[in-house]
Amino acid sequence: MANGGIIGPVQDPNIQAEQITTVTGTGTFTTGALTTNLTEILVIGGGGGTAACGSGGGGAGGYRTATCISVCVSTGYTMTIGAAGAGSSRPAGGGAGGNTVAAFPSNPITSAGGGGGNYGTGSNGGSGGGAGACGFESPGNNNGGTGNTPPVSPSQGNNGGGAQRNQGGSGGGAGSSQNGNFANSGNGNSGGNGTSSSITGSSVARAGGGGGGGKGNAHHGGAGGNGGGGCGNNSPTCNTDAVNGSANTGGGGGGGASGLPGTGPAKSRANANGGSGVVIIKEPEVKSAPGVWSMNSVYEYVKDGNWTN
Repeated sequence: MANGGIIGPVQDPNIQAEQITTVTGTGTFTTGALTTNLTEILVIGGGGGTAACGSGGGGAGGYRTATCISVCVSTGYTMTIGAAGAGSSRPAGGGAGGNTVAAFPSNPITSAGGGGGNYGTGSNGGSGGGAGACGFESPGNNNGGTGNTPPVSPSQGNNGGGAQRNQGGSGGGAGSSQNGNFANSGNGNSGGNGTSSSITGSSVARAGGGGGGGKGNAHHGGAGGNGGGGCGNNSPTCNTDAVNGSANTGGGGGGGASGLPGTGPAKSRANANGGSGVVIIKEPEVKSAPGVWSMNSVYEYVKDGNWTN
């Protein structure tokens, strides 16, 4: 049909293709010239780090989504990407991940950083950090950190797993599933799995919890949760020292073995960092064309033969 079915002056409609933007560092995201709403947005906080001395795995960063967010055309909005939680070389809690914030005035979204894995009780966060155990210095039972802290609906994360004295610390909780408790064999449990999203066109898991540390170098740490969680020490999956959470996934760091860093053989040290957060934004395809003209404009277009019925 002539003029694309538009009654009026002969012209091509304005077309803006679908746009997907991945924000990996704090800065300004600017909407397209025709964008008035966002189809979908994914916001993930930074993952938690781990500590020395039989640490639990780091908790995954909070995982939040939203759709149909109203925005203004060609306007900049601040995106704050949560930093990775730092690993600690001391028998104290690993650092919590930083919050990720998408500052849209119509619908601001904050995903909390993951809780740090600990040699004692895990810390709270978007997903809770795993508990650990440091030989006979630990209490009989240590609980994992509480996920979905602060609480939002739907939940942004789950709890970390617990640990017992002289046992391997469990992995941190993740975006989609709570991690199990300690393993009686002294091996660390796997981190909780993350949540999958197809916002970029293919299904990708993010926000996996870190695997727990094992009891000394003789036992295995747990595998990292699917979605960027780091392996615990000497994990059969990685066979390395504790592994950092993957960058821009919000994955938790893997736990180290009992025993302070530097006092045991290889693959027994702690100190894994979490993975940094991310924001992914989908702008829809937009097609537009003017449809209202003044009578004077109509007269001039018709006179010039540039008007299509």
